[in-house]
Amino acid sequence: MIASRRDQFRVTGLSASGGNIELLARQIIEFEPETVALAKAAAANDLQRALYAEAGQRGWAQGEYRLPKLLLGPNASTQLAGSGADVVLNAITGAAGLEPTLAALAAGSTLALANKESLVIGGLLVTEAAQPGQIVPVDSEHSAFAQALRSGRADEVRRLILTASGGPFRGKTRDELTDVTPQQAMAHPTWDMGRVITINSATLVNKGLELIEAALLYDVDFDDITVTVHPQSIVHSMVEFHDGSTIAQASPPDMRMPIGIALTWPQRLKDAARACDWTTAATWTFEPLDNHTFPAVELARRAGKAAGTAPAVYNAANEACVDAFWDGKIGFLDISRIVGQCVDEHLADGHVADEALTLEAVLAADAWGRTRAAEIAGAAA
Repeated sequence: MIASRRDQFRVTGLSASGGNIELLARQIIEFEPETVALAKAAAANDLQRALYAEAGQRGWAQGEYRLPKLLLGPNASTQLAGSGADVVLNAITGAAGLEPTLAALAAGSTLALANKESLVIGGLLVTEAAQPGQIVPVDSEHSAFAQALRSGRADEVRRLILTASGGPFRGKTRDELTDVTPQQAMAHPTWDMGRVITINSATLVNKGLELIEAALLYDVDFDDITVTVHPQSIVHSMVEFHDGSTIAQASPPDMRMPIGIALTWPQRLKDAARACDWTTAATWTFEPLDNHTFPAVELARRAGKAAGTAPAVYNAANEACVDAFWDGKIGFLDISRIVGQCVDEHLADGHVADEALTLEAVLAADAWGRTRAAEIAGAAA
């Protein structure tokens, strides 16, 4: 998207874990960022070699391209996020995105937030650090809410309707999911995503995280958010107003649309993605969520209502369970079961409420949730 709009955007920094050095080198050569954050410090030499190789493939001599300033180590992305760019797009996976989110907000940057986990686990720490309108969501569902909410005042909203594709196992019973493999869970019908997000979509943990995110972003009570299954993924979410009107945002499933809006909000980016084809017959369906087979959403609702450190445990325990499932230590249905057990244990002993919430408490809850989930998964193996 940015590559075709160089007159509108300038990339001042890039952040990466170090897992795909060749791709990072290509991006550095193409966009010439001033600063690059690399979480894996040991990969710095690999990056330098990859940059020379990429430049050589393009026929460039040494000196025809500028080497960026390197920030190295686990805090590198936080340093970069706090550098004061106009817009910081946080697309880090998982709880690791929390401190970069807080750094970007503290620096006064507009935060284009794809890392929903940082808002979910940070809760009031994040919302109270943000100025009005400073956080712009990148998730297609929350982008849809933002767009639809412009149709009325906050006091006219009756509820939010959060859509879900249903994932690869829509319509299955619990008995049919007993022997699901990681490869089957990765077969998402709509989106091509990474391992954690794709498996989260199969369990619907991802929709649980989005439920908490929506409540925090738009200050809507958890009981006023309804999840509905929409397999076509054309209607990205809806807002129902108190006069009975429902405003939906619809577009073909293409992340360039919400990314474009996040980068230029409140303006729209012309031709960011294609529109619906209204000359071709199409059918859109909606159905209630099967909470018995997929309990993760209601579990998230309970954790979200408890607030404080409960959402951090929900997210952390799930990330540990996804790893355990991927490694064959637990079954697919065990993911939600173990997450629920961890949340229950945390609420019974160790929960920190919103009034006492600190970054240290969130990080401690995150660490406890991962450790406890791994213990339970290990015992089940």
